[in-house]
Amino acid sequence: MTDRSENTRAALWMVGSMAAFAVEDLFLKRAAADMPPGQVLVINGLIGGTIFALLALRRGEQPFSLAAFRGHALARNLAEAVAALLYILVLALAPLSFAAALLQALPLMVTAGAALFLGETVGWRRWTSILVGLVGVMIILQPWNSGFDAIGLAMLASVAAVAVRDLVTRRMPATTGSMSLSCWGVYACVPGGVVLMIARDEALILPGGGASAGLAAAIVFGCIGYYMVVAAMRLGEVSVVAPFRYTRLVFSVLLAVVFLGERPTAAVMLGAAIVTASGLYVLSRERKRKAGLPQSGAGG
Repeated sequence: MTDRSENTRAALWMVGSMAAFAVEDLFLKRAAADMPPGQVLVINGLIGGTIFALLALRRGEQPFSLAAFRGHALARNLAEAVAALLYILVLALAPLSFAAALLQALPLMVTAGAALFLGETVGWRRWTSILVGLVGVMIILQPWNSGFDAIGLAMLASVAAVAVRDLVTRRMPATTGSMSLSCWGVYACVPGGVVLMIARDEALILPGGGASAGLAAAIVFGCIGYYMVVAAMRLGEVSVVAPFRYTRLVFSVLLAVVFLGERPTAAVMLGAAIVTASGLYVLSRERKRKAGLPQSGAGG
């Protein structure tokens, strides 16, 4: 059983990672406006992966290992590649606040996956909360609207891939270092970027000074966030730590409004509020269950 102090530390890691990822998204979106999204992903993966490889070597880990192409590690890296490919495409084509709002469905997917595949206890109240959260997702997507397109579905597919990545992370052996794990995941973005460039028939371009600086900043914040989220998922229990991903919405919307001049629609904010409330309820029930506090009725 995961100790409560470990869950608390993991939650703090998760909040920090969400702040770093929100800043990374801001810089990635700006970079994707100046160069092909696939190229952004390739450069980000090559440099970020190399940074983690060097850090892993410094800690005595073996980042360049065939273990990255076997079992859970391979499944995790494939999920990472799919998630990154779809996410950079959404960032390039949709408002940051829209992408951030849909990303809030991730904790619900992870909590459901933890119950279905990792054997963690999730009672009927939390299952109901997950379903309510899905209603919020539908409000954000508005599939009944004539303006609905595939971008929202691509974002949901990206979220599902990240959920798979996080769940598989829990199955990784403790002997696999976090730096090596991060290295493999970031390098996995490179083939995803190549596939995106081929699919969109994009040609490489020489980025300008502004785009290069923005991409460098994205890589730095991405590395910080990536290490933090890996540490969080390996330290704490999934159903406890995952809801703290909702803090990313706050950071992302603030950055989108201040730096991109976005004004999130009422549907996006309403849907995001429903999804966030669902996740917070899941967290509340989990805390009570862990603490052994009295709960009304049966089930978690």
